[in-house]
Amino acid sequence: MLTGDLYAALASRRVIAGSPAMGLTKMEHYLVLSDDIEATRDFYCGALGMRVGPRPPLEFPGYWLYVGDTPCIHVAEWRSYTAHSQRLGLPVSSRAPGTGAVDHIAFNAEDFDEVLGRLTAHGLTPGRNDVPGAQLCQLFLADPNGVKIEINVRVAAPGQRR
Repeated sequence: MLTGDLYAALASRRVIAGSPAMGLTKMEHYLVLSDDIEATRDFYCGALGMRVGPRPPLEFPGYWLYVGDTPCIHVAEWRSYTAHSQRLGLPVSSRAPGTGAVDHIAFNAEDFDEVLGRLTAHGLTPGRNDVPGAQLCQLFLADPNGVKIEINVRVAAPGQRR
């Protein structure tokens, strides 16, 4: 939760049309705070096929979970991460069901049948949305912490090869 002063400072910044871009290059990672970091790790590695990778020696327990060479999901134990952040004077999200103001995080995948089979093998039954006119199939599920996950799979249009 952002404090009033920090929120006001951020909200007061104006984006000026025609101003140069900030220079962002890509999304780096998403942090999931958890009371059960092992169950969270097992979900992302088992059901979604990520892998545990290198992580610096931080002051709180956790994992960095990789897709390819990118550590896109960071998992931290809630209490120790909160204590660490408070020592540094950094705000921490308050506990809330699901993801609070963030609705979901999304990943791309290539093989719909493989993804669905893997999720099913892990006892998961994702919701499905076929996006009309976009050759896109979406699967929705929740991680052990209530974070909504979207998996997007591009499918070939009739008569096209993928």
